Amino acid sequence: MGPRCSKLSLCWWQTHHKSSLNDASDLENGNDDSASFSEFSFDQLRTATSGFSTDSIVSEHGVKAPNVVYKGRLEDERWIAVKRFNRSAWPDTRQFLEEAKAVGQLRSERLANLIGFCCEGDERLLVAEFMPFETLSKHLFHWDSQPMKWAMRVRVALYLAQALEYCSRRVIPESVVYSFGTLLLDLLSGKHIPPSHALDLIRGKNFLMLMDSALDGHFSNDDGTDLVRLASRCLQYEARERPNVKSLVTSLAPLQKETDVPSYVLMGIPHGSASPPKETTSLLTPLGDACSRLDLTAIHEILEKVGYKDDEDVANELSFQVWTDQIQETLNAKKQGDAAFKGKDFVTTIECYTQFIEDGTMVSPTVFARRCLCYLMSNKPQEALGDAMQAQVVSPEWPTAFYLQAAALFSLGMDKDACETLKDGSSLESKKQNNRD
Repeated sequence: MGPRCSKLSLCWWQTHHKSSLNDASDLENGNDDSASFSEFSFDQLRTATSGFSTDSIVSEHGVKAPNVVYKGRLEDERWIAVKRFNRSAWPDTRQFLEEAKAVGQLRSERLANLIGFCCEGDERLLVAEFMPFETLSKHLFHWDSQPMKWAMRVRVALYLAQALEYCSRRVIPESVVYSFGTLLLDLLSGKHIPPSHALDLIRGKNFLMLMDSALDGHFSNDDGTDLVRLASRCLQYEARERPNVKSLVTSLAPLQKETDVPSYVLMGIPHGSASPPKETTSLLTPLGDACSRLDLTAIHEILEKVGYKDDEDVANELSFQVWTDQIQETLNAKKQGDAAFKGKDFVTTIECYTQFIEDGTMVSPTVFARRCLCYLMSNKPQEALGDAMQAQVVSPEWPTAFYLQAAALFSLGMDKDACETLKDGSSLESKKQNNRD
């Protein structure tokens, strides 16, 4: 391909960078970076997309090479994304084949890797890994329950810059750096703003008018200023005045926040492949249901709302001497942990609750439950399982302990055991309800 950037490589990057919602360990369908690149027949792709049904359309793009992206499923059950180009976009068959094969050699965890192509008659199609959590545009401009958090926006910017850096040999010209600048504007504002208007605001030092109002109070002015300046540099009229790709990564890395929190947690997206039987999930409480879906955000909200009311039946008999000499420090650690838990600072929460637990003067199943969730948030399912089991030891008939064990087991890929544990928790819940009645 040489140092130039073809319309195929450009439009492929613009719509097939991997969503940051998929961390490196979250590739669905068993796809990995070593996936082979192969040729598909038009009939195969027509079948996979239900005849290129409008119901299968994921997105429509293109200026240089108009195209429509469809969601499809191959005979081997793999989900794929199929990009079908306008018939007039690629009159030169040889050029399409050469560039498709060249782009198909790229393999990165930051890209939705190209796994094949189709070139029959006038048809020109590319086949890529399918990213299951919809498009960046959907989460940024058309969100349902919560706007994209600042930490997630700067993470998206960094991951895309890393994708650009990986592709920067024979593929990325200055025009794509300009496009990256417009994407930074989208992330900052939560809407499409004409670059010329944005630059006028920046020159007039009114950059705060660019910022998404949904982000008020959730980022520092210094971080906002740094990102606006970077966008401004990318949008310079003269290509030579724009930053190179390596400097994009260098500039964005220090702006990262909540780096220990997985992307799907920041986005409030249920995680995992668990599919408990319907007869199990239909009997579950909201907490049990959230654990069955590994919806860690929902679990956090429920545990925060419930507080410590389930600790009321746990005996903590302390002598007066112990109370006066040791309890204050223990309670302070718990109080600090509670504040960190509410603020979703999961690293600090683990530290404070660990201090509370190791002091040993008081026992709280709720602290074990909360630290369990923090471990799940930090991608430490084995430690989470240990805490959920400790909560059960302290309170043997507490459904929450069983539900959290199930969540940890699902995270460990032990779906069968997790479903059984969900049933146990549901049975205890029913027993508890019957006793109340």
